Amino acid sequence: MAGRAAEPHVIWTRPERTGRGPKPAYTRADIAAAAVRIADAEGLDAVSMRRVAAELGCGTMSLYNYVPRKEDLFELMMDTAAGEHALLEPTGDWRADMLRMARQGRALVHRHPWMVRLISGVYGFSPNSLRFLEWCLTCLDPLDAPYGTKVELIAMVNGVVATSVANELAVAERARTLPWSEEQENAVRSAYVGGQLASGEFPRLAAAVAEGGAGDVDLEAVFERVVGRVLDAYAPRG
Repeated sequence: MAGRAAEPHVIWTRPERTGRGPKPAYTRADIAAAAVRIADAEGLDAVSMRRVAAELGCGTMSLYNYVPRKEDLFELMMDTAAGEHALLEPTGDWRADMLRMARQGRALVHRHPWMVRLISGVYGFSPNSLRFLEWCLTCLDPLDAPYGTKVELIAMVNGVVATSVANELAVAERARTLPWSEEQENAVRSAYVGGQLASGEFPRLAAAVAEGGAGDVDLEAVFERVVGRVLDAYAPRG
């Protein structure tokens, strides 16, 4: 592939544009913004060097002067998204700040659903991601724990965010693709599960359902409870 480096590299250590010629027509921010627009509208699979070049109005080969690999393009996209975090002044209450961070992260991934597929350590050390991590650690200054434990806590909360939103998006996507209404689907499934629980073969599941009651699940409330329990696990023992 044209422009693919023969050795490993980090996009952030490279100049904005390689090669000779006139002043660059685009910045990495322009390229990342174009890729994010495409992914937001059509999903991650729609993002390609050719498509981003078309969005910018340039040739595909010239884009490789700015971004050598598609993996670099993904890193630029994740850095752009990470830059949307509002790094507010820490309150001094580490637990409240982490809960605020989790809520913000959940909203961020809902704005950019494609992030679910890219959230990993591979794309976690871009400039904006490092600023975000430093901010999280600053929020955790009041927590009496080693830095390794604090980093683990941040990773756990981000993991809850990614897993929760991935599930929410999958459920919503399935509902959009059904040839019948979501209500019809849920009614059929509820009838089946109800019959199975009534058989007496699953007494604990039946008790769990009875305890939880009927009706729609409040996904936001579930998210808040799960994050709260993760934070509780890292709170100092009295």
